[in-house]
Amino acid sequence: MSTETSAQRLAALVREGRRFWSTPEGQVLRQAERACLGPACERLFGAHSLELGYGGLLADMCPVRHSLAWAPTRELATDPSTLVCVPEALPLPDGCLNLVVVHHLLEVAPDPHHLLQEAARVTADTGKLILFGWMPFSAGGLARLSPARRRRLPWAGQWRSPRRLRDWLAFVDFEIERVDYCGFHLPGRPPGNALLETLGRRHNLALGDSYMIQACRRPQLAQRQGSRLRFAAPLGGPALGTTRLEPGRVARHEGSRAEKEARG
Repeated sequence: MSTETSAQRLAALVREGRRFWSTPEGQVLRQAERACLGPACERLFGAHSLELGYGGLLADMCPVRHSLAWAPTRELATDPSTLVCVPEALPLPDGCLNLVVVHHLLEVAPDPHHLLQEAARVTADTGKLILFGWMPFSAGGLARLSPARRRRLPWAGQWRSPRRLRDWLAFVDFEIERVDYCGFHLPGRPPGNALLETLGRRHNLALGDSYMIQACRRPQLAQRQGSRLRFAAPLGGPALGTTRLEPGRVARHEGSRAEKEARG
């Protein structure tokens, strides 16, 4: 798929996604995700962050000084600090960001594997990579059984569990630190039940519509390798002009020297 075609498809998804997040249901889910993200962001400091998603900045409470938004096309950029590109080819150097948030984009991106690789590439060694996804086994997941709903956001795309994304993260040398769940409600009911949200967040039940993965780069363990240098003879041997004698020959050598001294 060409870059232009990918950008056009993403532009259509961003427009549809923004309409969803502006609905009452979308706003309630967004508030739940902000409440989930807040404690993780409070401990993050640095110079730069990036958020890849179609719902506007979610991590604007983060102490990171310079926050970059993202848009696939220039006309969809809503902020001067917006990175306009396809997410599979970020025009940024390696390890330049202290925080990268991928907000419900892996489900619908044309090339999710390369998107994740790029997000991992630009995350600093001491930075944080945060992924928001839709939980397949939830009340929202049950709503996807309707073919009509699966053709529009947020039910469109491919929903993956945190277990699946653990394997994806391992491929880019990241590991999961923590998974949090939010967006709790009963099947057939809209989200927004404060009691269910409180209980679900308190016990971190894997039943919410949305999950948040906190990931960091895996430590690279130094591999100890044996030296390839080999000596033809031990130090102090023939290379230094001396002779190495076996114990029996040493004794005979000492005896011969004593007889010569007695004769002299």
